Amino acid sequence: MKFSRLILILTLVLALAAGCKNSGGEILPSISGKAGEVAVVCSKSEWEGEPGTTLRALLSNEVPYLPQVEPMYDLFNVPEQAFTKLFRVHRNIIVFATDKKYTESTYTVFNDVWATPQVVINIQAPDGAAAAAVVEKKGDKILATLENTERSRVISNIKAFENHDLSKTVGKIFGGSPVFPSGYTVKKATDNFVWVSYETTYTNQSILMWKYPYQGEASLTPEALAAKRNEITKEHIPCTMENSYMILNPDIFPGSRTLDCQGRSIVEMRGLWEAYNDFMGGPFVSHSFLSRDGSEIITIDAFVYAPKYDKRNYLRQVEAMLYSFEWNNPAPEE
Repeated sequence: MKFSRLILILTLVLALAAGCKNSGGEILPSISGKAGEVAVVCSKSEWEGEPGTTLRALLSNEVPYLPQVEPMYDLFNVPEQAFTKLFRVHRNIIVFATDKKYTESTYTVFNDVWATPQVVINIQAPDGAAAAAVVEKKGDKILATLENTERSRVISNIKAFENHDLSKTVGKIFGGSPVFPSGYTVKKATDNFVWVSYETTYTNQSILMWKYPYQGEASLTPEALAAKRNEITKEHIPCTMENSYMILNPDIFPGSRTLDCQGRSIVEMRGLWEAYNDFMGGPFVSHSFLSRDGSEIITIDAFVYAPKYDKRNYLRQVEAMLYSFEWNNPAPEE
């Protein structure tokens, strides 16, 4: 079968799958593949040419603020002839459909085509150069689609095994809580601080939360938030050696950005932590925002310690928990 005919069939299947999904009642299999993997369906010449090169430049970039080099996503090529049932159930799929008959390039996202929860990105273009141009133009959307889909999967899994008692305990202190899965336990809790962690022999995935009075916009600058984190972790997060505690890496200041999440304006910080007077370290990401009444700053901080392993997926798991935060319901009366 010629590639152009295969792509035509593939495009029709995608369209039909999207159209039938709401009415069909078909039970789809669960997705396959590891977290962070992306199957790229295209010819070998496209994989080695402009479309593949441009996509790898976008998705295989180094994850920022990790202690070792790790790509944002692990890409692998599936030639069109090999795109059988085995690969159609992969979690993340990007399809390059190139043919001269296409007068315009298109970018379409489908969900749950052959498996669930699956995302399929279909890039249709007249040739490889045009397909690469779509990747460049839609780069932010491609990244956001993959990030949001991977995060949603983690949150769904967490909610399926939620530790409701732990969420209630945290909610009483802060007026809201992330969703915590089974296996996470409280290591320390006070009136304004909590440390919740999941530990194995060689890993530690932790969520820290703290609150303190809001004293104007200067309280939410990266410098102020970094100083407060060092103050909090020095007091509450001891390390293995005597007189050792968690601090921010003094040589690499965290990156920051402002984002909106469920109506809350959040200052995100992302960076590296290490142990003062000890040999420990790893990545962290935090969300800081105002309390419901605006009188306090609440920070949710996720960090990872996994000296024997890559850290990208461990960090994504706890980062997803930051996005799962919800206020207690109903809200207290004003």
